[in-house]
Amino acid sequence: MDDVRGFLDACQAFFDTIASVALWPLLLAVGLHVFKLVLRGRAWQNILKASYPDARVPYWGVFGSYMAGVGVNSLAPARGGDFVKLYLVKRRVDGSSYPTLASTLVVETLFDFVVASVLFMWAIKLGILPGIPDLPALPAFDWTFVVKHPVIAAFIGCVLLGLAIVAAAWASRRVNEFKEKLALGFAILRDRRAFFTGVVTWQAASWLARGAAVYFFLEAFHIPASVNATVTVLVVQGLSTLLPFTPGGAGTQQAVLVFAFSGTAAASTVLGFSVGMQLVTTAANVICGFAAIAIMMRTLRWKQHVFAPEEGLAPATSEPAAPQSSSVLPS
Repeated sequence: MDDVRGFLDACQAFFDTIASVALWPLLLAVGLHVFKLVLRGRAWQNILKASYPDARVPYWGVFGSYMAGVGVNSLAPARGGDFVKLYLVKRRVDGSSYPTLASTLVVETLFDFVVASVLFMWAIKLGILPGIPDLPALPAFDWTFVVKHPVIAAFIGCVLLGLAIVAAAWASRRVNEFKEKLALGFAILRDRRAFFTGVVTWQAASWLARGAAVYFFLEAFHIPASVNATVTVLVVQGLSTLLPFTPGGAGTQQAVLVFAFSGTAAASTVLGFSVGMQLVTTAANVICGFAAIAIMMRTLRWKQHVFAPEEGLAPATSEPAAPQSSSVLPS
């Protein structure tokens, strides 16, 4: 329970310092955070357009689905919001299938993996991350659970592996059709120029917006903002999602950031910043995400739509036209 107690202590530190938070940097950080999601929605739309060149892929339907998934991921562990993304966008793109849509989410993470790897190596070079001997001492459930309970962690890993094998066996019965649908999601990778202009450029801009948001969050909580400090936060955010046992990596981010900023700022200040940033971004994600669900489904009573025919959702033609993309992909 040390991890839970540590997170509650971090929340207390946040509420103790909330009165001193700088308002305008905070508002600017939230705006940049939302803008980042807008850019990522455009990148996913371009991936989908390459997979379904003959279908209408409305931007607002894609962005709404993406935003809804982000909102659910902020509350649910284990990336449960990704299923929401797939469920909603399938009903916005005629003729789409879940295997293809799932593989587009993989494509959407490729550039992120490259950037996150570069940032991680930078963090290792700077020595800002805890080493393996330090992990058991960190009050973070996601990592210390694996370190302190290797047998249970191995058992969970075997169960997940077994489920993956069963899923692969089921898919092998429909292997040809399944492979074709899966490969369709990677269609944009066959056109390097389209991938660069339609995905990399938008996601690179989203990373800049994300970094700028973190910079202004640091400013808002009176922690010395710099490139190294921003990279530190970005790396910790990425690492906290590797083992998504808690929503948004709650607990893990706080523990690692205190370690990373030791000597730079007081632990209470770092805890207040970390919890404050996580609470604010979670609130923004949830508000925007569930607003998207309400608009797209015309209700928050989602159960009646899960088991209803696809035409029960609001028609895609009711959406406003999206601004033109600079991508070379067909519109």
